[in-house]
Amino acid sequence: MKNVLSIIMGGGKGTRLYPLTKERAKPAVPFGGKYRLVDIPISNCINAGFRKIYVLTQFNSASLHLHIAETYIFDSFSQGFVEILAAEQTFDHSGWYEGTADAVRKNLMHFRPQEPSNYMILSGDQLYRMDLLDFYQRHVDSGADVTIAATPVTREQAVAFGILQVDDDGAVTSFVEKPPIDQDVSELRIPEHLHPDREQLRRGKEYLASMGIYCFTASAMENALDNSLTDFGHEIIPGLIGDAHVQSYVFTGFWEDIGTIKSFYDTNLNLATINPDFNFYEETSPIFTHRRDLPASKFNACSLSGTLAADGCIITDSVVNNSIIGIRTIVEPNSRLDGVICMGADYYETPERHEQNRARGIPDLGIGRNCLINRAIIDKNARIGDSCRIGLDHPNPPDGDFPTHYVRDGIIIIPKNGIIPLGTVI
Repeated sequence: MKNVLSIIMGGGKGTRLYPLTKERAKPAVPFGGKYRLVDIPISNCINAGFRKIYVLTQFNSASLHLHIAETYIFDSFSQGFVEILAAEQTFDHSGWYEGTADAVRKNLMHFRPQEPSNYMILSGDQLYRMDLLDFYQRHVDSGADVTIAATPVTREQAVAFGILQVDDDGAVTSFVEKPPIDQDVSELRIPEHLHPDREQLRRGKEYLASMGIYCFTASAMENALDNSLTDFGHEIIPGLIGDAHVQSYVFTGFWEDIGTIKSFYDTNLNLATINPDFNFYEETSPIFTHRRDLPASKFNACSLSGTLAADGCIITDSVVNNSIIGIRTIVEPNSRLDGVICMGADYYETPERHEQNRARGIPDLGIGRNCLINRAIIDKNARIGDSCRIGLDHPNPPDGDFPTHYVRDGIIIIPKNGIIPLGTVI
């Protein structure tokens, strides 16, 4: 296992998650009150015993660098690391990463000295728990050059994915990218004996969608990248089928590709339900993140329902329903939050700073008194003044970019370090 390199793709500009990616890389977007998206694939690797981990990124990577440097510190006996590899200029290439395959190709010079036997390619913005050790072992046992993790989907869902056709042994025989709904793809159905979840099969999940998660032997990776092709999913994998042994690995657990504001919002709020689709409360396979040593959250005469609150929050005489409250969030008295994701704050303000800001008409960090907020994402270090109404007067606001906020999929987003003056109605 120590010869397996895990490579997490940090993505590009993350335009579909903008403005959450305005000042940070997509894997660094806060999630679940105290985590970052990148913590999910890194934790999956660590729990499987894969501790040589690279994160490839090229856009707004400063906060991602800081998070990883402060969080993933291995001792000298483990021979493990989590290292950022941002796009760099060399004598051989001077451009940005042009795609997932191009990013790996441009970093092979960093990977080869590790003498890996296999490469694990993972995405930095997906939510799932996979036993990567089992994935790797199945890859080795099958003798495959490449193994693709795939999840069952319905015919309606298949239009958004690359769909695999497999034979009776699970070997991939063809790949169809996003087949339109009127195209007959019945020959792509999963052989029934390979489907490990009969309930999913009964619900019509008969097709295998690629998850963008791969395991390559080192030799197969070198051969696959000996060209100018730029993307694994669209070019490299389809080109390997027929020329190499490409195997499938069927994953039936929860998996969400957090690629849009709506999926980010819905997946976050689902964490606060009684039986969430993704469970952070599994002691045997924890999700790791930065240890902050914050005090316990404090609730003074509050009503909370269906809500997760991270460490260090102070909420006073307020009502919070169906929400995620991030680290160090301050909510002043007589406010009401419903369907709100608060990402929290990076610091606490001192009384002296409060006085200075108030003299300049700047609200305190957090959410002020008498605020009513509905269906919103409040990014880190935002300041919401007293008596603000957000998301109540217009239940379906049009998408757009505005001076104080953004709207995506009807969800109001207050950006990082945003300031909403007292009495504002959005």
